[in-house]
Amino acid sequence: MNPVKKVAVTAVCAALGVVLPMLFHAIPNAGMVWLPMHVPVLVCGLLVGPVPGLVAGILAPALSSALTGMPPAPMLPSMVCELAVYGLVAGLLSQYVRTGKAVADLYVSLVGSMLVGRIVGGVLQALIFSAGSYSIAAWGAAYFAMGLPGIILQLVVIVPIVSALEHAGLVPARYSGK
Repeated sequence: MNPVKKVAVTAVCAALGVVLPMLFHAIPNAGMVWLPMHVPVLVCGLLVGPVPGLVAGILAPALSSALTGMPPAPMLPSMVCELAVYGLVAGLLSQYVRTGKAVADLYVSLVGSMLVGRIVGGVLQALIFSAGSYSIAAWGAAYFAMGLPGIILQLVVIVPIVSALEHAGLVPARYSGK
């Protein structure tokens, strides 16, 4: 993918990271349950690579906070870190995971990035953002239990989105001979 297209895809994903959550803000706590900002960041990392994924992971919450007030300022630093890790790790895994099957590659990369992002998010909460008042139970509740519908949504929609974009020729296919 050429650099201009990488920038364009990254910008679209960052913009979607602002727009998609707006659809959920009318429902109380829907953002924390459905995790709509995660979807375009993970898609960006899988499609374009680690650096654009990292950039989208930083821009989406920062722009959303500036433009809509969501996430609120106290939550912004931890969300920026978490989403940046999602985009970065999705891109790294997407570059290096090669099973010979594009869909399997995407799921391994997606699940790996979702796990690493949640682990890093929990560690940062425990050590920096909520130091001294954060527990394994709080981490499990915040990063897994409350967001379970969003985790399922990510597993259901992200791989088909990336596959469809590849199949349509809008982005380069992982295995060009197939």
